[in-house]
Amino acid sequence: MKVKSTREDERNGREPRSPSEQRNLRRPTFVPLGEVDRAILGELTADARIRTAELGRRVGLSAPAIADRLRRLEESGVVSYRAEVDPRALGYAICAIVRVSPATRDLPRIPETARAITEITECYRITGEDCYFMTLYLRSIDDLEAVLDRFTPYGRTTTSIVHSAPVPRRGLPLTEPPQS
Repeated sequence: MKVKSTREDERNGREPRSPSEQRNLRRPTFVPLGEVDRAILGELTADARIRTAELGRRVGLSAPAIADRLRRLEESGVVSYRAEVDPRALGYAICAIVRVSPATRDLPRIPETARAITEITECYRITGEDCYFMTLYLRSIDDLEAVLDRFTPYGRTTTSIVHSAPVPRRGLPLTEPPQS
């Protein structure tokens, strides 16, 4: 995995070594959002397909001012857009959570393997008894064994089948944190 290096790394002629160095290089820093930016994000969260002119009207800015703000929010990585497709519409009727606890020497192999399996939609490095947490979608329960077999050479897997989502994926509150 190639990761952007820092200027110091470039001057020293070395690539970042540890996973934490690599992770910290990819983590953008954000300028605190103002009231208008939060209002824009609130409107986009409610309707991501809102027209620029209507968005401007709702938050009290002109269309060019909104377009400029949106461009800055997009370029800084604060907001991005994507279509969410229900996995069931594609024939993926089963959602599973897989946790993996690999041997230390095999830690880098888990995300590499997860990237190669298209049915895995998320892979997180976590703390606790396990090291990785993944969400995957299956067309049939029979497909699970082949996926798990890709990880078992590197460590123990624990699998849970998702029955329902009482709290479906949702955005975080857009309100300003209280001042202390």
